[in-house]
Amino acid sequence: MPESLHIFAYGSLIWRPGFAYESRHPALLRGFHRRFCLTSRHYRGTAEQPGLVLGLDRGGACRGVAFAVAPEAAEETLAYLDARENVAGEIVYTRRLLPVRLLDDGRTVQAVTYVANRRHAAYCRPAPEVAAAAIALGIGQAGANRDYLMNTVSHLRDLGIRDAALDRIAALLPPG
Repeated sequence: MPESLHIFAYGSLIWRPGFAYESRHPALLRGFHRRFCLTSRHYRGTAEQPGLVLGLDRGGACRGVAFAVAPEAAEETLAYLDARENVAGEIVYTRRLLPVRLLDDGRTVQAVTYVANRRHAAYCRPAPEVAAAAIALGIGQAGANRDYLMNTVSHLRDLGIRDAALDRIAALLPPG
């Protein structure tokens, strides 16, 4: 019997995967951390007023969710995710197969993971204050950038995950 495909989610995929899955597991990825490090001119901003979206950047560790996808749905799921993560064919994320530890049963699985492409012009490393200002103003095809941040923080908390960097950016948002 073929094994399930695993997808590691660390941002909006946690709360809006957009694909069918067999199971979901709390998971840990080592060697990368969640960060607002990609400008968004489509989903959470525009060319005139870019927003910011999360990426996995080098260093540290990241807790998230690993989705198990049935083998017969793997090809369709990967095509969907490639199109979703790399809008208009821009390679802002690199699809990688990385070891992820499933925290509910201790197994380590290879999971498809979308890592920020540091060579793409969208890559950035804004200070928290700069990130909060961009997020406060960003609105794109998928809605307000503020909602993206707050939904992610809320769903991480539901999983028992506190992300100090995201909490700091959320605290810096002007009232809106």
